[in-house]
Amino acid sequence: MNQIFNTKSFHEEEVELLEDTGADEASELIVYNDDVNTFDHVINTLIKVCGHTSEQAEQCTLIIHYKGKCTVKIGTFEELVPMRHAICDKGISAEVC
Repeated sequence: MNQIFNTKSFHEEEVELLEDTGADEASELIVYNDDVNTFDHVINTLIKVCGHTSEQAEQCTLIIHYKGKCTVKIGTFEELVPMRHAICDKGISAEVC
């Protein structure tokens, strides 16, 4: 959330300053690789939980497999936490950063 503050400049003109309070900062939902879950399980979970297309879910799953992790969604912390819980409930490791 942004807050507006009124201050005086050195010319005594009123100036509006925006202070970023961090509430609207983008967070990342990161999914981690493991040796337990199948590709199909991770793909189906990303489609159901994150609203990915099958192509998006497949690409993320390949990145997870080969790189060890992948940012599967960007949004506010409040938006991503329920998605993280839903992914973890499916036995897949995830965190919001």
